[in-house]
Order: sequence, then structure tokens, then C-alpha cells
Amino acid sequence: MSYAYEMDRPLAARAAESERVSFIRRTYMHLGGAVLAFVALEFLIFKAFSAEQLSQFLASFMGTPVSMLIILAAFIGVGYLARWWAYNGTSPAMAYTGLALYIVFEALIFVPILWMATYGIERINPGASEYLLAKAGIMTLCVFGGLTLSAFITRKDFSFLGPILSVAGFAMLGLCIAGMLFGWNMGLWFSFLGVGLASAYILYDTSNVIHRFRTDQHVAAALELFASLAYLFFHVLRILLILASERR
Repeated sequence: MSYAYEMDRPLAARAAESERVSFIRRTYMHLGGAVLAFVALEFLIFKAFSAEQLSQFLASFMGTPVSMLIILAAFIGVGYLARWWAYNGTSPAMAYTGLALYIVFEALIFVPILWMATYGIERINPGASEYLLAKAGIMTLCVFGGLTLSAFITRKDFSFLGPILSVAGFAMLGLCIAGMLFGWNMGLWFSFLGVGLASAYILYDTSNVIHRFRTDQHVAAALELFASLAYLFFHVLRILLILASERR
């Protein structure tokens, strides 16, 4: 069996049923693997460093708007590179490298909010962290599962959302940058917008799995789904954190 990408493979929508089913199965197996790898990395990070060590690190490297902007720029750059490798790699090894790079960087980006959910919220409202991550995870999976099921049942082509999502994504990015620079309080409204944007991306990505990806692009498809799932989880968790911090 050759390990070179077969760039002439058909779109999944036009492939034979057995090949299409195999592509979809591989895509969601890789998505599941990406989620497990992300969880394992976070577990190792939080086991390797104490709460105070993580707190000092976050204060040192993420305590100023400039550092936050650098991290945001790095995240955008890494995301672009990971996608380029996953989509345009000349071998499966390069595609997997792109997916692995994205998972590792997502794990690092999530450290601050996971620290807040695990330790920080306890300093504001003791007992508020109980089952917080589990609740956010379950809610995220329910939303993701419902949207995925809807896309597969209706088989509607949501590719028309592409330009809309690009504009909305840049608008959210602009709000994020403005909040960092001017110290705006990005409250619940920001994360509700984030949940809406992530949900639309999940529909869009799932539609592309059904209609737009080639049958050899399961790694790239898994990367896109993982990115949208992680973005949804981030904002769901942020909403729960804000609500928990206000509860007395």
C-alpha cells in the first residue's frame, strides 16, 4: 500500500458508498483521537506544575496586552501553518504533523481558562469549580452532537456560510483585540456570540465533510472539526465561569 496522498481521489460526496463511509469514519476517529490527545496534554501540564507555578507563569507571560496580542498572533500563525500542512501536505506524515501541532498549541492556549476553572474560581467563590469542567464538556458535546446529527440528517450544503463566517470571525477577532488594548469587559454577550459562531462553524465543517472534502483528507477534516469544537468548548466554559463567579 502506498503512503503517498492520492490527490486525484474524488470528493466524498461523489465517491462510492463504502469509500465515503470509510472517509467519514476515519474523520471522526481522528477527531476523537485529537480530543483525547488534548485532554492528555492538559492532564500532564496540570500534573507537572502546581497551581502557584501556573499562576506565576500566567502572570509573567500573559499579564499585559502586548503579550496577549503576541500569543494571539502566534495562535493565528500556527493555525494557518497547521492547516497548510494538513491540506497541502505531500504525505500523511505532514498532515499528521499539522494536526499534532494544532493540538499542542490549543492545549497551551487553554491553560489560562482551565487554570481559572480549576483553581481561580475557587478564590472568588469557594465550591464553584465542582463539576464545572464536566458540565462544560457535556454541554459542548451535546451541542456538537446535535449540530452534527442535524447536518447528516438534512444533508444540506452549508458552504454558503463560508464568506459569512469569515466576516464574523474577523469581527470577533477585532473585538478581542480591542478588548485587550482598551481593557473592555468582554462579558457574557461576547461568549454567547462565540457559541453562535462556533455552532455555525460546526455546521459548515460537517457539511464540508459530507460534500466538499476529498476522501484522502480525513486529517484535514478532523482538524477543522477539532478547531470548531475547541472554540465552542472555550466559550461554553467561559459562560459557566462568569455565571459561577457572580453566584453567591
